[in-house]
Amino acid sequence: MATGSTTQQAPRRHRRMVMGVVTSAHKTPRTIRVEVQYQVRHGKYGKILRRRTVLHAHDEEAQARLGDRVQVMECRPISKTKTWRLIRVLAPAPRERAAT
Repeated sequence: MATGSTTQQAPRRHRRMVMGVVTSAHKTPRTIRVEVQYQVRHGKYGKILRRRTVLHAHDEEAQARLGDRVQVMECRPISKTKTWRLIRVLAPAPRERAAT
C-alpha cells in the first residue's frame, strides 16, 4: 500500500478573463467597479449594437485607479456582488499634473 494521498484531484475549471475600464475605485475597501463593453448583432435586423456590463472586482493591494484599463478573472463569490478578482493593470489612465 502506498502512503499518502492516492486520490486524484480534478483539474480546475477554466475561469473567464475579461478586460475593462475602472469606473469607480476605492469608494469601498478593496473593491473596484469595472465596465466591460462588447458588441452584439441584433437578431432580426442585423445591426451591430454596443452593450456593456458592470462587474465588481476584488483589488487587494489597491493597484487600480479610476480610468485604468484592467484585466479581471472570475473567482468564487467574495461578497453578494463581487465574483471577480483583479489580475493586473494593463494600461494606467493619464494622471493629472498638480497646478504650480
